[in-house]
Amino acid sequence: MLLGTFLLLLLLPGANPASAHAALRATDPADGSVVPAAPRSVTLTFTESVGLLDDSFRVLDPTGHRVPTGDAEHAGGHADTARISLPAGLATGTFTVAWRVVSADSHPVSGAFTFSVGAPSATAAPVPAGPAEDPLTAFLYGTARYAAYLAAALLIGTAAFVAVCRPTRVRPLRGLLRAGGWGLAGATVLLLVLRAPYETGDAPGAALDLDALGRTLTGRPGWALLARLALLAASVLLLTHAARRGRPSRTHLALGTVLAVGLALTWAAAEHASAGIQVPLAMTSSVVHLLAMAAWLGGLTALLVLLRRDTPPLTTVTRFSRLAMLSVTALAVTGLYQSWRGLGTLTALTDTSYGRLLLAKLAAVTVLLMAADWSRRWVGERARSATPAERTEELRMPQPVGAPRTETPAPDGLVERPPEAGTALTGPPSDGEAHRRALRRSVLVEVLVAAVVLALTTVLTGTLPGRAEAEAEATEQAAAVTSVVMAPFSVAGHRGTVQVTLDPARTGDNAVEAVVYGADGGLAAVPELRIAFTFPAQDIGPLNAALTDRGGYWATNAVNLPLAGTWTMKVTVRVSDVDQVTVERPVRVAR
Repeated sequence: MLLGTFLLLLLLPGANPASAHAALRATDPADGSVVPAAPRSVTLTFTESVGLLDDSFRVLDPTGHRVPTGDAEHAGGHADTARISLPAGLATGTFTVAWRVVSADSHPVSGAFTFSVGAPSATAAPVPAGPAEDPLTAFLYGTARYAAYLAAALLIGTAAFVAVCRPTRVRPLRGLLRAGGWGLAGATVLLLVLRAPYETGDAPGAALDLDALGRTLTGRPGWALLARLALLAASVLLLTHAARRGRPSRTHLALGTVLAVGLALTWAAAEHASAGIQVPLAMTSSVVHLLAMAAWLGGLTALLVLLRRDTPPLTTVTRFSRLAMLSVTALAVTGLYQSWRGLGTLTALTDTSYGRLLLAKLAAVTVLLMAADWSRRWVGERARSATPAERTEELRMPQPVGAPRTETPAPDGLVERPPEAGTALTGPPSDGEAHRRALRRSVLVEVLVAAVVLALTTVLTGTLPGRAEAEAEATEQAAAVTSVVMAPFSVAGHRGTVQVTLDPARTGDNAVEAVVYGADGGLAAVPELRIAFTFPAQDIGPLNAALTDRGGYWATNAVNLPLAGTWTMKVTVRVSDVDQVTVERPVRVAR
C-alpha cells in the first residue's frame, strides 16, 4: 500500500515548472552567437532568484586573457538575473564568459558560454565549467552538514525521549544531550566559516578572508546559521533550567517544542524547501520530516544507551514504540511529498542522480523498518505477558528477597528507583537477559541503518533535484538553436581555421555549414573538405556529412545525429593533392 501511494504521488503532475536549484534560462548575447558590435554588458536570466558573488563573472578574450569588467548586479532589479558591464572597444573575435551564482536554495551553480564580436576568431579561450570546486572544501562542508544533522537528532531526539517516554534513569542520557549540543554548535560554526569558500569554490584558507565572512553573515544562509546558534543557546538554557527544577513542566515542554521547530526551520529556510513550487507547504513538510527523523533516531540512540546495562521499564519502551510509530508515519507522509516535489516524474527516479540516491535511501529505510518491526513486536509480546509490576518497574535480574526499596534523587531532580523484589522477567533469568540482548541488537541495527539513511539524506539535500535537472535540460534544449565550432588546422605550411555551424544541434536531422579561413582571417579556398561525426560513448559512427562546395562555403542539409550527448566531430582539410590534415572537436547535441 505504501509503495502504491508512493508511485501514485510520483505520477501526479506539478503545479508549476519552477524547482529548486537555479537553471540558466537565457543569455544576452546568446550562446554561440555572432554580434556585429561589441556589447556593453552581458546578462544572464535564470529560472529562479540567484545570489551574486564578488567573482560571479570571468570574461576571457580570444587569447585567454581576462577582460576587466564592472561589478556583478541584478539587471533592472530582478533577482532572477545577473549582469556585468564590459569595457568599450572590445576586439573582434570569440569571448568566453564563465559564471557562478548561488541559487535560492543556497547551493552554488556555475557554467560558461561563448559569443563572438564581428566574426569568430581562429582561437578562443577554452570553455570552462566554472570555477573549480576545491575537493577539501567540499568534503569539509559536506561532513559538517552531516554532523549538524546527526547532532540535531541527538539533541532533539533525546530531549523528546525524556519528555515523552519518561525513563526512570536519566543520568546516562545527559551525555547524549551534551554531545548533541556541542556537536551542533561546532558543526554550525564550521558551516558558517566554510560558507564563503564553499560558494566560490575556493580552498578552505579563503575562510580567513574577513570580507568574505562578512558577506556570509549578511546573506540568507548566514542568517539561518546565526539563528541556529541563538536557538541552540536558548535550548541549552531551557534544558539546564528544567534539570534544576526536576521534571519538566508544561511550560518547559511548550518552549522546548517551539525551540525544536525553530531549529528545524533553520534547515528548511536554506535548503531545497525554500525554493521551487509550493514553498510554504514544502517548508512545513521539511520541518516535520526533520523533527520526526530526530525523534526516531535520537530516541533510538537514547534507548540503546539505556539497554547497555539493563532493560528500561516496559512502560518506557512501550511509549517509545508509540513515538517511533508516529515518527515513521510522519516520515512516510512528508517523504512521499518531498520525493514527488524533487522528482516531478517517475522516469526521474532512474534517470537522475537525485532519483537513484532516493532509491538507495528507500532501500535503507526498508531495512530500518524491518528492524523496527521486530522491536515493536518484541515490545508487544512483552506488554501482553507482563505483570502490573513489570509494567512500571525496571525489568532486571531478580533481587534478593527482602531487598530494601530506596529512592535516590538524581542530579537532574528525577527519581531513580531500584526494582522491587519479584519484578524480574517471567521465566528463568537467562530468558530475560536473552530478551534484553536481542532487543539491544535490534535497536543497534536500527541506529546504524538510521545513520546511513541520514547520510543519504545529507547527500540528497546537496544534489540537483530531478525536477530541476529536467528543467535545466529543457532550457539547454531550447537554447540549442545552433552550435558554432572553430577547428584550427596546420599542414604543409598552410594554417587556418574551419568554422563549422551545426543547426539546430539537436537529435535528428541537422544542417552543417563550414567556412575555411586563412591565417590572415580572410576566406580561403581548399580543394576538399570532409566532416564526420562519432559518438564514442555508444560506439556510433563515423557518420559522414556529405558536404558540397557552394562557392565560398561547404554545406549539407541532411546529417542525422540520433543521440543526445557529446559527439566528436572530425574535420579533414585537403590543401593539395598530397597534403591533408584531420582535427577533432567535441560537439554538444541536445534532445
